[in-house]
Amino acid sequence: MPVGLLGKKVGMTQVYGEDGSILPVTVIEVGPCVVTQLRTADRDGYEAVQIGFDDKPRRVATRGERGHVANIASKRQKTRQSAGVELAAKADCEPKRILREFRTDGEEHGLELGQELTAAHFDGVERIDVIGTSKGRGFSGAMKRHNFSGQRATHGVKKVHRKVGSIGQSADPSRVIKGTKMAGQYGNDRRTVRYLKVVRVDADQNMVLVRGGVPGPNGGYVVLRHSTKNRMKRMAEQK
Repeated sequence: MPVGLLGKKVGMTQVYGEDGSILPVTVIEVGPCVVTQLRTADRDGYEAVQIGFDDKPRRVATRGERGHVANIASKRQKTRQSAGVELAAKADCEPKRILREFRTDGEEHGLELGQELTAAHFDGVERIDVIGTSKGRGFSGAMKRHNFSGQRATHGVKKVHRKVGSIGQSADPSRVIKGTKMAGQYGNDRRTVRYLKVVRVDADQNMVLVRGGVPGPNGGYVVLRHSTKNRMKRMAEQK
């Protein structure tokens, strides 16, 4: 699968389509992303491209984060050099807040270490998948978490209107069935919205507009990748 991009959700708005209809879109600030590492099968056991997004100030970055993307002449590095170990090349950029890898598995990607990727990377792409972390809502009741209707407000129901109700059987099987919908942690999960239509790509502002909503709050980090359905469609056309 081709290499995707990292971005930040800006918010939602409306734009006019070519036929004059109003389209609800999510605005995503995409890149610029930097290729921070190229994984190879000989050294790492698999092939992938690692990219980073959003510069992290050096005053808050750890020494390991800085050394991952730049040569800082560490003691360990000098020891390895004196032992004759060939050191991996660095991207020579600022440390990044978010790093993600895209598996290539032998596919040609044509990217170089330290190369900068912008929103123009998605020019001509019709559909993409967007991965993000949903909004965390903490410990929530069953009505909010599972859309239960609650109990009735008449005939002896007293102060239990938002309770779950019965959660099991009597003597047999005498336990709560695994997976029963109950109160608990709601949100703050990794979610993927597939096959979103790319409405507009603004390479100058590094913005991508996709139709519909994407998971997470405004300002949350998201991963944009080429849709797997696009790949399945191409394979069907080749057959």
